[in-house]
Amino acid sequence: MTLLAHDQYCDEIAHQVGLLRDVLTSGVDLAVTVPTCPEWSLEQLVRHTGGALRWVELMVRTRAQEELPEDQVPLGEGPEDAGALDSWLAETGEMLVAALREAGPDAKVWSWAGIPTSGFWARRMAHELTVHRADATLAAGQPYEVAPEIAADAIDEWLQIVEFAQRTMPDDESRELRGSGRSIHLHATDGTPRLNAEWVIELTEEVIVWRRGHEKATVALRGPLTAVMLAFYRRLPLDSPDLKVLGERELLEFWLQRATFG
Repeated sequence: MTLLAHDQYCDEIAHQVGLLRDVLTSGVDLAVTVPTCPEWSLEQLVRHTGGALRWVELMVRTRAQEELPEDQVPLGEGPEDAGALDSWLAETGEMLVAALREAGPDAKVWSWAGIPTSGFWARRMAHELTVHRADATLAAGQPYEVAPEIAADAIDEWLQIVEFAQRTMPDDESRELRGSGRSIHLHATDGTPRLNAEWVIELTEEVIVWRRGHEKATVALRGPLTAVMLAFYRRLPLDSPDLKVLGERELLEFWLQRATFG
């Protein structure tokens, strides 16, 4: 697996912030409930996302070597209207991208995943935005698209997160995803050959083993790459028209119920 370039992650953060701002200023009711995050309104989703970006910006800018309390980050005060929130989000994105570009990919910065670099945070925030923008567009009833290489990398990262949780978090539900002889195949039907947008995930007795490739599995999830990515992040139901499940659907549902970290 090859990561995208640091500058590409930075570009994607700026791009995703711009698209999230488009949703925010489209006239949608900020009080609408986000279906995929039902404990949040759209406004709360945006403030959560912006707060996470500001928290990371502070850590990267200060080269933090330990986790900073989230209460050190101001989440934005003032009128709770779309214009004020849009301005705050725009400033937030500019601050983070500037800090990440200045740091480069290899600056030492604390992280929770055993990869203590600014590059880790560039990738993590690119996909944090990718997924939460999907939440926002679903709440607003708008179409959602994402570049194929970003969607594929988001699946890679999610598998790495599940693997990390299995290795290091004994109480995490992902530890239940063990047992030999079972496997999951993700198959993007619109993937280009250069992306090799297929994944095989083996559930072993210790920790998952995954790779890009086409192989038979206990269960397969097929569909356009964006739809597969959204389903794998539990943003799209398996019964969606674009998706097809072949084999033991219960195993895929079991995975989605327990691969919940983050």
